[in-house]
Amino acid sequence: MIRVRRLGRFGASAAAALALSTTASGCVTVHGEREVVPTATEAEAARALKDFLRAYNRADRAYDPALDAARVTGPLGAINQAGLKARRAQHPDGNARHVPLRFTDVEYAVPKKAGWPRFFVVNALSNRKPHGYRWLIVFTRAGGDQLWRATYLNLVRPDRIPDLKRDGDGYAEPVAADRAGLALAPRRLGARYTAFLRSGGDAFAPGPHTTQWKAARDRNGKRLGLAVQYLDEPRNSGAFAPLGLRTRDGGALVFFSTHHYEKQTASKGLTVSVEPDVKALMKGEAKQSVTLERVSNQVSLTPRKGEITILGRMQGLVGAKGA
Repeated sequence: MIRVRRLGRFGASAAAALALSTTASGCVTVHGEREVVPTATEAEAARALKDFLRAYNRADRAYDPALDAARVTGPLGAINQAGLKARRAQHPDGNARHVPLRFTDVEYAVPKKAGWPRFFVVNALSNRKPHGYRWLIVFTRAGGDQLWRATYLNLVRPDRIPDLKRDGDGYAEPVAADRAGLALAPRRLGARYTAFLRSGGDAFAPGPHTTQWKAARDRNGKRLGLAVQYLDEPRNSGAFAPLGLRTRDGGALVFFSTHHYEKQTASKGLTVSVEPDVKALMKGEAKQSVTLERVSNQVSLTPRKGEITILGRMQGLVGAKGA
């Protein structure tokens, strides 16, 4: 059972704008490019989550990426579609161990903004492990004739989720990608994060997704008989663009994505090991090397000054190439 925490009453100006610009389906389509209005109604946000869950569960049960392709995009879409493709190659009859994904204690953070894309954030508990973590899902909509799609997904401990800044009607405040007044503008997070993975630095607080991940990669690069090289890139455009909400203390909760390549080259006379998930997505033959392509999406707590904390990260294999 999904429990919806209400957003509060619309202000007079917002209600007037919605009355002028809402179609029969409840979607804002007129004047939204110019006026600052809520990005979604409460009913629309709940319906978007319900539609996503229905499509996700159908796709997971059949291991068929086509069944939820219209409901995912951005980094989550890339990870989801590649994962389903890999599992379908190994299990063409579908997922014999499928358990429907369900959410409880659902909260919505809906901002007011002008123009497209529109977005809102779902904060919920799920029936999946690790239990007790909150699922933060960002839904985006690229235009008035587009569907709401799940774009970012991260799992975060409840005690690490910051309080969001809200107005008198309960609406959140979005943060522009080039926003000044933060330790780092959202648009620069991906570039600084990938630079940190290469060379380190003091922009990010120590933790499993920063110092510990970098240390693991450094160790991996020194494996006997195997040379490992990394190439990391930020993703800032289209459905991969960063999105953020202002926190009550003046900082920001920001979702951003990155792209990672890992090339494994075996020493002469040896071969690289190719796991089933990699083989299912691989082009070419891994005679001496394999290049793994991954997409990662992060959620960060970016203060006005000081170190940025990565609250959660989800990464998935999206491609591979043998040579």
